[in-house]
Amino acid sequence: MLGNRKKAAPAVKNGAGTSESKAIDPLRSLGVQEDEDVKRMLQGSSMVKVRSPRWQKRRTLKLLGDGVTVWCQSHKTSSWAKDQQSFSVMEVECVREGCQSETLRQMVGSVPEQRCLTVVFKGPRKSLDLLCQSQEEAQHWARGIRTLQGRVDNMTQKEKLNHWIHSYLSRADQNHDDKMSYDEVQTLLQMINIDLSDQYAHSLFQKCDQSADGRLDHGEIEVFCRELLRRPDLDTVFIRYSANDCVLSTVDLRDFLKDQGEDASLIHAQSLILTYELNEWAQKNQFMTPNGFTMYMLSKENCAFNPEHARVYQDMKCPLAHYFISSSHNTYLTKDQLTGDSSTEPYIRALKHGCRCVELDCWDGDKGEPVLYHGHTLTSKVPFVKVIETINDYAFKASPYPLILSLENHCSVEQQTVMARHLRTILGDKLLTQPLDGLDPQNLPSPEDLKGKILVKGKKEHAFEERSSSSSDLSSSDEEASRAKGKPGQKTEDKKPGVSKLSPELSELVVYTRSVPFKSFEQAAKSPATNMSSFSESEALRHAKDSGMYFVRHNSHQLSRIYPSGQRLQSSNYNPQEMWNAGCQIVALNFQTPGEQMDLNEGKFLQNNHCGYTLKPPFMCQPDSTFNPENVGGGSGHRPVLLTVRVISAQQLPKPEWDKPSSIVDPQVWVEVHGVPIDNNKKKTHHVDNNGFNPRWDCTFNFTVHVPDLALVRFMVEDHDYTSSNDFLGQFTLPFTSLRTGYRHVRLLKLDGSSLSPSSLFVHLKVTQCQSSPLKSSAKSLAKSSTKKP
Repeated sequence: MLGNRKKAAPAVKNGAGTSESKAIDPLRSLGVQEDEDVKRMLQGSSMVKVRSPRWQKRRTLKLLGDGVTVWCQSHKTSSWAKDQQSFSVMEVECVREGCQSETLRQMVGSVPEQRCLTVVFKGPRKSLDLLCQSQEEAQHWARGIRTLQGRVDNMTQKEKLNHWIHSYLSRADQNHDDKMSYDEVQTLLQMINIDLSDQYAHSLFQKCDQSADGRLDHGEIEVFCRELLRRPDLDTVFIRYSANDCVLSTVDLRDFLKDQGEDASLIHAQSLILTYELNEWAQKNQFMTPNGFTMYMLSKENCAFNPEHARVYQDMKCPLAHYFISSSHNTYLTKDQLTGDSSTEPYIRALKHGCRCVELDCWDGDKGEPVLYHGHTLTSKVPFVKVIETINDYAFKASPYPLILSLENHCSVEQQTVMARHLRTILGDKLLTQPLDGLDPQNLPSPEDLKGKILVKGKKEHAFEERSSSSSDLSSSDEEASRAKGKPGQKTEDKKPGVSKLSPELSELVVYTRSVPFKSFEQAAKSPATNMSSFSESEALRHAKDSGMYFVRHNSHQLSRIYPSGQRLQSSNYNPQEMWNAGCQIVALNFQTPGEQMDLNEGKFLQNNHCGYTLKPPFMCQPDSTFNPENVGGGSGHRPVLLTVRVISAQQLPKPEWDKPSSIVDPQVWVEVHGVPIDNNKKKTHHVDNNGFNPRWDCTFNFTVHVPDLALVRFMVEDHDYTSSNDFLGQFTLPFTSLRTGYRHVRLLKLDGSSLSPSSLFVHLKVTQCQSSPLKSSAKSLAKSSTKKP
């Protein structure tokens, strides 16, 4: 029960038996009534919230009756001091046991470590450091949160819908009598984001109130839920394919599957009936009823994202340069790069999201121990050793493929040696220290060859020192420092001979990812594939626009890392698609800053089991490639298709967090294509007034996509507002090549990338081959026919 605090305790006090008999019981749909950890969480625990060794306040944490919301209650009583907060277990990235956070590490020795835990949240929310009354209590909460997360993750869409509606029923049941009056039903409708006329709401209530006593009891509440969650849009599809408007025969279902572009065999149709049809008579006679059809359409099996692409389906034995690699910039920062905190926790978030290249901005610290922070700013510092320990713990939680540590090295030779020692001792066998046996050390190995290995990217000592004033040799922090001194593009350290000396111990840890200054495409083509250069976003964009084909060829041979401009003081992000169009692999983004750019990054790496490596299309992997992202009027990579998107409806959209409880959203949907310049396009539906529960649009859009292998499709829902900017409600982004045709559900995500379940869009998708490209493609081709070589 979100916010229904009085009801949480009795659910446990009365035991599981009472819970089973309740009409309104979200815990029942979670199936956790008997879990001992969950029971303890429902009872609540008195803990100490810790912000610093000096700031420690007692709080009561209690799991509410919906089974997913944790209420953190202050012991303050004044009405103005509303220090009551809540969070969903699905907003939790992980629970760290012991003194592992920056705050709790300051208290090692003064508090029992086994009683400490840190709740790390997804997105920018600050972590919650807690001191429990006992080790047992800490373990109950750590295990309980993980249990609830696992249960919600494994729920079907139908189960999620039931849990969702029962959670709101709990909140609307204001007198806690396990029944619903008409006034409570009206409150419920407002909560779930729908503005029904009084006449319709009253008729719906009377239809369900079969006992005519003015209150809905157990069975009547279930009827009410079914009526409320009924899907006329799915009924329309069902009737279209049903020969008798009552059931789908196996023949009817095969016709539907054929139109969906799926396996239309008799065996597959029968297996779907066995899996999703709950009516025994229908199942026995190989029929699918409307309820069974709804169950199937709501399942993961019918999502817009191709489930075959949810596993590692691509060839992982190509050279590293042939993959796009999920990459983070200033990974240690929790917020902006001027005053934000540095922490180990952003590494956890990035690594658990499949990031395969993280940045470490290293500076000399006190007592001979290097630290990470954003140089020449007010950002806090975090010990290098603690970051490496965190990386060691989480490096391969989400992906088995190689992790690259991008070292921005500002340390003295002495502290570089300390860095090397920590890397070796903490990472052990995971750290790659020598070229792989049996492979040419001048060529890049594959992700498969490097499974489970951590690579260090940095400068490497050679017989002679390469010097260059190219800005490609600057790190992002170098660029910012030089700009602060009024000399952009020039490394301040170059004035002092000897400052760039490297520790031999650190230098020898650089194996396949040696940082070198970029001078020209011609020179890079003659150098080993193990050399790599970093480019500022403006420099990379200039190469992509002026010398696109040569940049693509360069990136088929060597790795390129792109970093944001130093002028992005608030840690905003550039458009990564422009860099992927040129074949750049390590396109580093500020993971701590949500928005469209991070949506694209998440969508790009959604495929291939979210492992952080996505194979480039073949036309970008040839040393003599003729592909130019600015010129796709024909030739390499050009296979135009027509994408037709019909946005039919949405289900259970949320309200913006800052909206008044009485407000109802006016949703509209954007459909966007992100790809090469000629493919970039976006179109929007009209807005629907006062309905976030089941709005319907039935809008159809057409997009010509010339290079589908590079395109991403983004669905974004927002709350329309005449007087101010529209509020974001949810989005989902996926590769064009992972899109499935037919009637599909699009599962929406929050701004931080976490699930917005059960919110979804219902769409129909169609892809057809184009016979010829639009005229603008030809015009574009002529305009860019002369490619400039640097």
